[in-house]
Amino acid sequence: MAFLHVAPNRLLSGHPASPHIALLAVAWLLAGAAGFWRGGALVAGLLTIGLPFLAAHDATQLLQQATPTTRIQLGAGFWVMWLAAALLLLDRLRHLRIAWRTAAWICVAAVFVTGAAVGAFHDIGLVREWRAQRGAFADALATHVTLSLVTLGIALAVGAPLGYIAWRKRRTGGALLGVLAFLQTVPSLALFALLIGPFAWLAREWPALGALGFGGTGAAPAVFALVLYALLPVVRYTAAGLDAVPGDTREAARGLGMTRGQVLLRVQLPLGWPVLLAGLRIVAVQTIGLAAVAALIGAGGLGRFVFLGIGQGATDMVLLGTLAIIALALAADLLFQGLLAMNERRA
Repeated sequence: MAFLHVAPNRLLSGHPASPHIALLAVAWLLAGAAGFWRGGALVAGLLTIGLPFLAAHDATQLLQQATPTTRIQLGAGFWVMWLAAALLLLDRLRHLRIAWRTAAWICVAAVFVTGAAVGAFHDIGLVREWRAQRGAFADALATHVTLSLVTLGIALAVGAPLGYIAWRKRRTGGALLGVLAFLQTVPSLALFALLIGPFAWLAREWPALGALGFGGTGAAPAVFALVLYALLPVVRYTAAGLDAVPGDTREAARGLGMTRGQVLLRVQLPLGWPVLLAGLRIVAVQTIGLAAVAALIGAGGLGRFVFLGIGQGATDMVLLGTLAIIALALAADLLFQGLLAMNERRA
């Protein structure tokens, strides 16, 4: 597989280029050795950091005698090697405490940010695409984060009480979980499309809603669909967290004179919070990924770059949106891991 591709412009495919075959072969051997060595995190980290800088160096060399419209695109060989190195680093770091893991990833990110600040990656097609779309990318990123946060907040506000009902009334809870599980089987694209008609009707019947931006397309149906997908894990993990508290503990609290509400707030929620937090972690990552589809109904977000890139045949634009979504999901996952670790230390 080619390490790079030299394309005449951002839309056309080019010819493969792998200037450092011997060096890449040595990198593969180092990666294989690090997989069997407990201290291989250093090698994996060097590969994770070094491969993008090697690609940037090669891109600069290849562009010296090329036309101004030429794009140097990252090839399949680069992505396979870089993802293998990143996964290897992740595997080597998972034995460490969350604080050390976070520090390691912050160091890796700091190296890339510093390299980007000094212009080390400016000749790579993906970075050139970002520079051309910088303003639109910033707006799409803010919209994507807003959609995800609003969805998470509404899902928690609605799903937590439903989870309590599902825990208190098993028969009702079974039916509720069945309905929410059925919604999970509906394809996301189909659900977004099905909501256009009802939301457009609501906007026509109540003009005040339309004045607030509530319509068949845009953020309103997107958030509603995302909330529907997020409810199942929130409800299920809320019920599981409440159920994780031993019955003896609840009876002891009732014996001390606590009311049912006091037992819930002072005993069950603090003890069941880690389980609910694990559910929110799943919801956050799932929502960030699904929010990409919301671009198809005019809600904006990073999915706009993915679908525009597919329509134009611009691989770098697709990667720009995709990699940003992956980075957001990983950041959310790391944040919730940190919250879980803090909760365990307090316990």
